Amino acid sequence: MKFTLMRIILGLLSGLIGMLAGWFGLAFLVITLAGPDRDGGVAMGAFFNIGPIGALIGFITGAWLFSRKGVVTQSATSPDARRSSAAAAPTQTRISRPFAVSVLVVAGGLAFWGWYELIRSPYLTHGFMTLELQFRLPAGMGLPQEATDVHVAVEEGRQHAGVMLGQGWRAHDGDRKAILATATLSLKTRQRVVRLELPGLPEQIWRLSLSSDPDPTPDYSPWRLPDNASPSKIEMSFRLSADR
Repeated sequence: MKFTLMRIILGLLSGLIGMLAGWFGLAFLVITLAGPDRDGGVAMGAFFNIGPIGALIGFITGAWLFSRKGVVTQSATSPDARRSSAAAAPTQTRISRPFAVSVLVVAGGLAFWGWYELIRSPYLTHGFMTLELQFRLPAGMGLPQEATDVHVAVEEGRQHAGVMLGQGWRAHDGDRKAILATATLSLKTRQRVVRLELPGLPEQIWRLSLSSDPDPTPDYSPWRLPDNASPSKIEMSFRLSADR
């Protein structure tokens, strides 16, 4: 009974690992062969439409590998059988320890990765958070002519948040011009960086002093100069709001 249950568990894990490998592997292959994809349509189609085909193939392959490599047969010759050359040697099956260890290690690694991504996701606390940004230009400095001349990037760890300049991206604070932008934060991380690029100016960089799971802020933060000691004297202020 114990052996049968272990075979079922390891066979299922082997199939699921093969399913994930086939799904992502085939989708990645299609995306690679398709080349650049600006609007993300190819990636979405490859993952949701073609990926399941790879998942089915991967599950069957993983289960087949377990049946061929994960279960081994060995003879269990008894003393009586050794004395009789005509007697057929009985056999017994067992689970291959190297194969079982490999499956458990891979499954444990995938489970840890899934747990790590879950605790970094926004779904456990405030939900997605909106980062409202204000960039105040020095006195006498004019705004760019087009919104396309303004490049704002918000980094969350190794990922980039979606940043928008709306219709009202032009603003002012007294006699000083300002730029307004919003970004959607979706990860739990302490590494958040804001970058601003304007024509003819070096890149401005601000590192946000926020916890990995920050609370909303009712008011804008004090104005701050860039952390990279830029001579442009552009200042930044931000405010956080949450979905829930």
